[in-house]
Amino acid sequence: MSKVTPMETERLILRQWNMNDVSDMVEGLNNINVSKWLAGAPYPYTEEDAKKFINYTIENDLYNFAIVLKSENKAIGGVQLTNVSIDNGTAGGGIWINEKYQGQGYGTEAFGARIKYAFEVLGLRRLENGYFSGNERSHKMQLRFGYKDEGVRRQKFVSKATGKLEDEYITGLLKDEWIK
Repeated sequence: MSKVTPMETERLILRQWNMNDVSDMVEGLNNINVSKWLAGAPYPYTEEDAKKFINYTIENDLYNFAIVLKSENKAIGGVQLTNVSIDNGTAGGGIWINEKYQGQGYGTEAFGARIKYAFEVLGLRRLENGYFSGNERSHKMQLRFGYKDEGVRRQKFVSKATGKLEDEYITGLLKDEWIK
C-alpha cells in the first residue's frame, strides 16, 4: 500500500502517478518553458522518461503527486515532497504545471495542498524550496505562503533541460509562519 495519501482541493486531485499519466506528463514536460525551471527534467522529455519516473516513484513509494484537474480528469502537473525526514520534521520539494494551465491558480492551489499535507498529515515543522534565477512566479508563490528567502546555493545544478549551470535560490517555511 502506498504511503501517498490522495488529496483533494476545490478543482484538483493530488494522487500518486500511474502509467495512465504518461502522455499528460510528456505533454507538460516536453516544453522548454516548463522543463528549464526543473533541475531533473530533460528536454526533450520522452515517454521513456515519464515511464522511468513513474516506475521509480511507485517502486520507492515517494511523495510525488500528479496534479489532476477534476473537470478534465487530466494530469496537468506534478508536486512533490523530497528528502522527507520525519525525525527532523523537514522536507524539500517542488512543483511544475503544464504551460497550457499556468496562470489560472492551479499551481498555487496544489502547492498549498502540498504544504498542508506536509504539516498536518506528516507532522513536519519545516519545508525548504528552491528556484532558479528568473523564475519569479515560483518565488512569488512561495512568499505568498509565508516562505522566507534564506540564501543561494551557487552553481548547484546543471539543468538537464538547458545544460546551463544554475544557482538555486533557497526559501524556507516554518509551520508557525505558514499563511494558509
